[in-house]
Amino acid sequence: MKPPRTLQEAIVYFSDPDRCFDYAKALRFPDGKVICPRCSSDKNYFIKTRKLWLCCGCNKQFTLKVNTIFEDSPLGLDKWMMAFWMLVNCKNGVSSMEIHRALGITQKSAWFMLQRLRTALHNRSFGLYVEAWGTGHGS
Repeated sequence: MKPPRTLQEAIVYFSDPDRCFDYAKALRFPDGKVICPRCSSDKNYFIKTRKLWLCCGCNKQFTLKVNTIFEDSPLGLDKWMMAFWMLVNCKNGVSSMEIHRALGITQKSAWFMLQRLRTALHNRSFGLYVEAWGTGHGS
């Protein structure tokens, strides 16, 4: 399935946790080579049942969220991806109240998400994500 272009497509696309995980993985590791965020080793194996990797270099586990703006957030990638899609595709911006209502999370969590997402956009650390969705905000 190709990346979403409309809100309806985004809802369907990111509602599947496996597709959302695969999408985020492809964006974080574009060449397909998973690198340990702690020791930079590319020797690791994936534990499918827990959706994490075990590094053979430092013998530590890591997830897709480690060293990203998603780290230490109990919210799933499906919520993060949907909020990010809304932020970069809403012409007049999006408020934390809109995110709160659309995603069914608290307004405080929505505000927290938007702060991290806006910081990432400001620092241009999400250029790849933004280009993937076909907007010009971060490139």
